[in-house]
Order: sequence, then C-alpha cells, then structure tokens
Amino acid sequence: MAAGLCAVLASCSSGTTTPVDDVSETGAPASSSSSEATTPAAAPTPATERFSLVATGDVLLHESLWDQATKDARRTGSGSMDFGPMLAGVKPYVDAADVALCHLETPLAPEGGPYSAYPMFSGPPEIADGLAATGYDVCSTASNHTFDKGADGVDRTLDGLDEAGIEHAGSARTEKESRRITRLDVNGVSVAFLSYTYGFNGMDWPDGQTWRSNLISPERILRDATRARKQGADVVVAAMHWGTEYDQSPSSQQTSLAPELARSGKLDLIISHHAHVVEPVTRIGKTWVVYGLGNLIADHSTPGDPNAEGLLTRFTFERPAGARRFTVQQAEYVPLLMTKQPPYRVLDVRKALRTKKYGSTDRARLLEALRRTTSVVESLKGAKKGLTPAAIP
Repeated sequence: MAAGLCAVLASCSSGTTTPVDDVSETGAPASSSSSEATTPAAAPTPATERFSLVATGDVLLHESLWDQATKDARRTGSGSMDFGPMLAGVKPYVDAADVALCHLETPLAPEGGPYSAYPMFSGPPEIADGLAATGYDVCSTASNHTFDKGADGVDRTLDGLDEAGIEHAGSARTEKESRRITRLDVNGVSVAFLSYTYGFNGMDWPDGQTWRSNLISPERILRDATRARKQGADVVVAAMHWGTEYDQSPSSQQTSLAPELARSGKLDLIISHHAHVVEPVTRIGKTWVVYGLGNLIADHSTPGDPNAEGLLTRFTFERPAGARRFTVQQAEYVPLLMTKQPPYRVLDVRKALRTKKYGSTDRARLLEALRRTTSVVESLKGAKKGLTPAAIP
C-alpha cells in the first residue's frame, strides 16, 4: 500500500487557471516556543485519525497503447510490455496516497494474447503490473465491458489483479466471492470499496450466473454499505459506472440517484466512470460526489478533444479523537491529458505547463484542457464547498 499522508502536502487555495506557470507549493512555517522549567507538561492531545485517497478514471486499452507499452519495454528492459512510462505522470500523486483506486474497465486477455479493443475488449495482462508499480491498491471492475470475454475474462482479470497485489471490487469468480465486501486497512482505518455498473451492453450473464458482477440498484448499494459497516468499515466508497458517454453533464440517473445515495448517511464518497469525459465534482450533504473522472488511459477513435482529458481526485479523510465518523477535510483535483500522438503519455496538465515538458502535445492544447476541465469540474459549485486544485508535486 502506498505510504504518505496528503496532510503533509500543501494545496492551492484557488480554482483559477492563471498564472499557470507560477503555481507553487506552500508550507506552514515552523513555530517554536519556550517555557519555564516550572511549567507543567501539557497533557498529550488525542491523535486525529487521517488518511488520503486518490481515484482516477477509466483504464481502457486500445491497440496503440499496448503497442506503446511494447516499445517502452524494449527501452526499459521491463518484460514484454511496460505501462509504467505511460502512467508516470500520475505516479507522484498515486504513490504518495495512503490508498489509491483505479477503474479497470475491460477484461484481461491470456498472457501473449490475443488482444482486442472496441467493441469487445481484451487487454494485455501486463497492465495490472503497471498499475501496481504506479502505486494503485484497489481497482473497481464493474462496467459495461465486464462480460466482453465471458466468465473466463472475469476470472482472468481478477486473477491478474491478485497476482499484481491489487485488491478489487465489482465482479467475482465464485458466488461466495460475490458476497465479499472488499475492505482495506489504511493507516489502521477500515475502508470498504463497492463497485456497480448500469449494464453490460445487452450481454447475458455468463452461464446464467447473475452474481458475476454488480448492477446499480439503490437498495443493493445501501444494503451493501450497511453490511460493510457491520463488518467494521469506518469509511465506505462507492464506484459507479454510469452516465452518458462523451457528455460532460451528469445524466438523469446520476442526478436522481446520487443525491439519494449521498444523503443516506451510508456512503462517505461516490466516484464515477464510463462517460470518458470529465464531469462535475460537488458535495451533497456531507458526501462528495465525483460525477465523472474521464479516462486515465485510452485512445478513442471517436472525435472530440474532451475524451482525451481526465481527472485525478484526492480526498483527505479525518476523524478527530472521540468523533464517530470520518469526514472529508480536503477535496482536491488534478487535470490530466492523454496525449494523442506517440509516445502516448498521461500528463499532469499544470505540471507540464510549469515545466514546459509537453511531450507529443503543445502548450495551447494543455491550456485548452486546463480551462475546460476546471470549468466543468467546478460547474456545480464544488469550489465554494471546498474543492481546490491539488498542489503540484
């Protein structure tokens, strides 16, 4: 599990986008005091429990991306494919988080292939090692592509994540596994991860096994969240695969169901995937809702610049001594861009602008991504509720 606390990182205090190249970290100044020898020692202050959670968008592998990973492996000498260089732009955030969540949207192929992309995905299993090396701890796996390769695809995917040391939620190899709540120990805090999808592209359940993956149902989600609490979870996170593809506004299902789930008091964070574009981030009651993280890595043939733009979110949870529940004390985001020309890379947009290392893109494209992402993310008044750009590492 990735180490380090978000609390030790400084964060930007404004959601503005200019001046881009002047974004810098700030730190709290150290303070010192003296006291007389006769002053009695102060009683120790009870510790506040704290952890940081990072979440990113869809991992959707197209042929150009596994070709790039093959070329990178020849350069790095790391196996037959190396996805590490492609993911290097998010590693400073992911690796520093106490727990990091990815979304593996598509099934994994057997080692050596055959591989396939849209419409029936089956990606190289080496991606699991790439995600683990980047610092991811757990992946959600319920999506409209979960059954692209049937029961064998589900089994291979979860076996591959297990071998890479990544936990998972959303699909299952056995009926018993389908009833398991995925919980991770994060700095001594029990964090549960749930994962659901709107559907499976019209495909039938493999062999009629309706337990193979989780469909969105408010009753099911709240029931699972209640079970997670009874099993000892201190924090419950729901990953939702929903929304309208390529639409940066939340769908009717999202806007009707997210408030119901958020106000239930049973979920501490709701994050979302599927649309392949960034959607707003806001707080409903005490629960933060990320309506859409866009893609982490993908190379769509569908026209449009927004589908190359993604989002990394970071939430710092705290529970003061004596308090019953954890709450989010800091909500942050990082605009990302997947380059559309080789070498394919995920760029931290603001860091690329600051360092002037644009890869195979250019400054104008990065500025466009920054402006659009900031506008969309903050469109539901998230900034007024405490959402800020994360500090650039």
